[in-house]
Amino acid sequence: MRPGILEIFHDEHRQIRPEAALPELKVEFFAFANLNNTIRLRQGRLLVRLSDLLEGAPEPVVRAIAHILLAKMYRKPIDRGRAARYRKYVGSHQVVHQAHLVRQMRGRKRLHSPQGRVYDLDAIFEDLNRRFFHGLMGRPRMSWSPSKTRRILGHYDPAHNAIVISRIFDHPAIPRYALDYIVYHEMLHLKHPVRLRGSRRCVHSAEFQAEEKLFPEWERAEGFLKKL
Repeated sequence: MRPGILEIFHDEHRQIRPEAALPELKVEFFAFANLNNTIRLRQGRLLVRLSDLLEGAPEPVVRAIAHILLAKMYRKPIDRGRAARYRKYVGSHQVVHQAHLVRQMRGRKRLHSPQGRVYDLDAIFEDLNRRFFHGLMGRPRMSWSPSKTRRILGHYDPAHNAIVISRIFDHPAIPRYALDYIVYHEMLHLKHPVRLRGSRRCVHSAEFQAEEKLFPEWERAEGFLKKL
């Protein structure tokens, strides 16, 4: 008989802290907008929330999640095999697909107009599409970010099929080639989706990196972004 989730967490707690008394523990599945898992210690009571996408996960995966959460809570080393097992499961095609659907239904993504004060992202996408992709790439939703962030210059969100570019690029002092390069990079994420290699997610594959360097002003753009 498969052990219950509380029993699994108790087992993993004994392994991580064999000398400590078992605290009161509450584990529940929660409808997060993303594939999140949280653990909190409140007044001697452990409160665990797991993504409801994991309700049907195999026992070894649940044990891996319990181990990871408890190890983080008590600042203990995380077993590499357990971490790899969890990454492999959540990186599987089925779970990734379910997570995207959940994000579409539950998540809120506030998108802004593609038309900025200086640059129009829709026009830039279509120009790059014609120049590098034979005009065959379907245009996702294009949006400027809410603020002029330097931490994330651009990102592609597959769940909402949207490319968001930092508003810091919507300025007359920004050369067009630098903005083109950022948008081109995100377009490559549409063409080369994230892959799972073993237990690790491959975001920038060798094919991705090779095609990125086909951008005519790749080195110049990289140099500008480093200064930015």
